[in-house]
Amino acid sequence: MGNKEKVCSTSCATGPAFEGAQIKFGMRAAPGAIEVVLIDPETKEPKYKVIGKADWHSHLEKIDAKGLCGSGIIDVVAEMFKAGIIDKSGRFAKDLNTPRVRNNVDGKPEYVLAWAEETSINMDITVTQGDVRALQLAKGALYAGAKLMMKTLGISKLDRVILAGAFGSHISREASLTLGMFPDCPIDMVYAVGNAAGDGARMALLNKGKRTEADERARWVEFIEIATDPTFEKEFMQAMHIPHMKDAFPNLKEMLGKTGSTVEIKG
Repeated sequence: MGNKEKVCSTSCATGPAFEGAQIKFGMRAAPGAIEVVLIDPETKEPKYKVIGKADWHSHLEKIDAKGLCGSGIIDVVAEMFKAGIIDKSGRFAKDLNTPRVRNNVDGKPEYVLAWAEETSINMDITVTQGDVRALQLAKGALYAGAKLMMKTLGISKLDRVILAGAFGSHISREASLTLGMFPDCPIDMVYAVGNAAGDGARMALLNKGKRTEADERARWVEFIEIATDPTFEKEFMQAMHIPHMKDAFPNLKEMLGKTGSTVEIKG
């Protein structure tokens, strides 16, 4: 994070939830993984896309879903929040008139994303309260890291957010902003750049000047050790909420307003 005057960086212990680990039906991004999700806010009925299938699934059919990859997990939790299935603390809403929300064998609430008849594993694919918590922990760490860098730089808002890597190219920027994976930013200024590390490696291989520049920039960037920051725990706990306990999200509020969402967002 930075500007022409100063740049800082940090490392956030997000855990493996974004890769599908610690998620009940999480899996890697392979054929059969649900990668995109939409939920009707009125009926709470989902439709989704599966890797290896071109079309949306929106009715009972054998689509051979196997689980949820990282982008699907981000999508479904954001959609559950927008549809009122979970509140901003991540808890499941009570008394929802839909068979999609039920208690599992442990008595904990879960959302049925795909019925067993639609899957290749002959089991309902669900999103549990534990899954929501795992994602909240991951996104909370990411947001807290961004906030502490903003504090170091003395800035109050972001002009743009660049998502790098293969994962950054496949996750939904709308869902990411809805969850509060990063501070509020105009949605049209959130974009992916693909394999930035690979591009940088090619530049260094082909241009000696770029190698010198990379060495200089690496020494210029200030690394922020967020784990030792006395305010990290407070920032992390506040960032666990969706999108955040206290921070305003005017751009997110405007974006959701255009979709007709009635979710309450500070802004």
